[in-house]
Amino acid sequence: MYKRQLLALLGSLVIVGFFWAAFGRAKVVPGKLQMIGEAGYDFVRRGLVYEALGKKEGEKYVPFMVSLFFFIWIMNVWSIIPVAQFPVTSIIAYPAGLALVVYVLWVGLTFKKHGFVGAWKNMTGYDKSLGGILPLVVVLEFFSNLLIRPFTHAVRLFANMFAGHMLLVMFSVASWYLLNGIGIAYASASFVMTIVMTAFELFIQAVQAYVFVLLACNYVQGALAEHH
Repeated sequence: MYKRQLLALLGSLVIVGFFWAAFGRAKVVPGKLQMIGEAGYDFVRRGLVYEALGKKEGEKYVPFMVSLFFFIWIMNVWSIIPVAQFPVTSIIAYPAGLALVVYVLWVGLTFKKHGFVGAWKNMTGYDKSLGGILPLVVVLEFFSNLLIRPFTHAVRLFANMFAGHMLLVMFSVASWYLLNGIGIAYASASFVMTIVMTAFELFIQAVQAYVFVLLACNYVQGALAEHH
């Protein structure tokens, strides 16, 4: 229990420390660390926030989305770091907590933008033109947006990180077991698979951070969109 809490704390310190070092004394002609920081920041700002919300509306949400992306990413990356070797996001409480923050932001923005009645219409897909199927649509949209959405937002990240971690553990343990049992040829094959899965997991870790923040941006965009 203490290990995952320590990794979450260390991850936060790593992120804060990196961006502090990169931008604490920003220069017109950036150094290597500042260039890396700017590239990461710009990737989230332009590739996610601006794409979903536009430059004018999205700028205010850039710091939050950048923080969210890199926090999730570093929590995932702990899985392949020696000694740590544990993705914090494979514990459901962490993705659930992050999904709850996004959920509260989405609901709050929806009510702020549309008012009480307009917000409920926005979140339930209320549209008189639907005619007789309107009650069914409202019920389905209510459960989909207010109950299922935060659940799937959290579980998507948790399930991918948990499954990836289990695969790495399985192939790592198999390598040692086969080396002491069947023989070096089988152990070598398992070891190669461990390397392949580690590289694949590194890719998935970044993708899951990207998907989580992309969905968060889409939820904010939905909250700010005009209801028709």
